Amino acid sequence: EVQLQASGGGLVQAGGSLRLSCVVSGITFDDHAIGWFRQAPGKEREGISCIGSGDDITYYADSVKGRFTISNDNEKNTVYLQMNNLKPEDTADYYCAADWSCATVGGRLLPDFLSWGQGTLVTVSS
Repeated sequence: EVQLQASGGGLVQAGGSLRLSCVVSGITFDDHAIGWFRQAPGKEREGISCIGSGDDITYYADSVKGRFTISNDNEKNTVYLQMNNLKPEDTADYYCAADWSCATVGGRLLPDFLSWGQGTLVTVSS
């Protein structure tokens, strides 16, 4: 059974930082891409970052580029999302998901990932 466990959300002031973690089990970690998505109330789910199975492929949405960094620890089967210079518009539920690749269309990460974890809430106050 594939499981993805996201954690690390919380309340932070604008300009602050958080690091999200996604622990993955039930799949061969090295063979899969792990993506981070977020969804704010009343908005569509947005793919914000992804790391490919070969580590040499990473994706960032324009909305987070230069502020967020994705990385992984193969020994711990964990993917991290370091979020710096957070803004109120970053407030959302954040989800991690697994698929075979970080496929994009029109510069946007496709949301049809195979397996999803539960969300972790990030709230950025102004």
